[in-house]
Amino acid sequence: MIASGVFRSLRFFNYRVWAAGAFVSNVGTWVQRTAQAWLVLTTLTHHDAKAVGAVMALQFGPQLLFLPWTGSAADRLNQRKLLMATQATMGALALALGLLTVTGLVQLWHVYVFAFLFGSAAAFDAPARQTFVGELVGDADLSNAVALNSTSFNAARMIGPAVSGLIIAAFGAGWAFVINGASFGAVLVSLAALRLPDLHPIARARRARGSFAEGLRYVASRPDLVAILAMLFLIGTFGLNFTIFIATMAVGVFHVDAFGYGLLSSSMAVGTVAGALLAAGRDRPRFGALIVGSAVFGLGCAFAAVSPSYWAFAVALAVIGVAALTVTNVSNSLMQLSTEPAMRGRVMALRVSVALGGTPIGAPIVGWIADAMGPRWALGVGAAAGFAAAVVGAFALARGAHVRSPAGPMAEGG
Repeated sequence: MIASGVFRSLRFFNYRVWAAGAFVSNVGTWVQRTAQAWLVLTTLTHHDAKAVGAVMALQFGPQLLFLPWTGSAADRLNQRKLLMATQATMGALALALGLLTVTGLVQLWHVYVFAFLFGSAAAFDAPARQTFVGELVGDADLSNAVALNSTSFNAARMIGPAVSGLIIAAFGAGWAFVINGASFGAVLVSLAALRLPDLHPIARARRARGSFAEGLRYVASRPDLVAILAMLFLIGTFGLNFTIFIATMAVGVFHVDAFGYGLLSSSMAVGTVAGALLAAGRDRPRFGALIVGSAVFGLGCAFAAVSPSYWAFAVALAVIGVAALTVTNVSNSLMQLSTEPAMRGRVMALRVSVALGGTPIGAPIVGWIADAMGPRWALGVGAAAGFAAAVVGAFALARGAHVRSPAGPMAEGG
């Protein structure tokens, strides 16, 4: 049943080991993300959404800043060793920020600096981590493994924010950072425990000048990839600002405490886990699912913007979670499976930089709107981004942008 079902990638020993370590670390990541926004919004500032937006901009800005090198590193270097380096770096940074906070020395500029450093390590980690999945399971099960990774990440999202709320209430935000730093040890142990002979090696790119430009030319020659990236840019820049949306609605509209804030993040995770399991059950990713996911994302944000109560807002977040997961998962699988193996690192680095690198543009804008006009208007920007992405996808499909693979065209319908 595993061989053909939703959890078929778990038949691989290496994937099981990786997934176990990643889940522990994912819980820690959500514990820190929740605590970081709460620390900035309620302790280091007086409900300043622009400061939260600045932290997000600094954390995701390196995805664009280091783009010429991150994809090439993933294509050329041993991905397992690269991941061990990036994961260890992020763990050390989380511990350092935790110690500053626990001792009462933390200031807003410290959070800014650590956000940038953490984002720099994550910029090299993301394309390597996403393409490393292919080495764990092979191309035949790549789409399923990507979906299960998202299931793990978002299952942790159900647990992490609620745990973070309890930790903040009982001990303070600093211990949330310390716990996240320790959680990276689980990934390092899992990477060390992999059976190296069982990996599925991916063709490595040769070291050459102009490899980044080669990646850009490759993407530019593919209307299907250009359309996917345009959709990701719209949603990633103006829609995936959940830290701002949830924090400002929790504090400024519904006036809940740290636990209530964490529970809202967990509500969104319920939707994303459902979306991830749906994706894992699909035989192959389809372009039409991107269009539907974008439209539903816009509808979910619109409903969240006019939600009359805390629980109605929580339901809207679950809908947004399903849609956001559909867009991110389907785009990930489509772009990997339709790209030549030796180009995947550069293409995935471009994908990550477009999806997350727009945050330095979008997060401050959304934060300013939340401060000046209210959190509901900020969610309206997210709704507009989802609808615009759906229009871009529908236009590309009407123009005949067929998603293809090295083995031939892939189905573009829903």
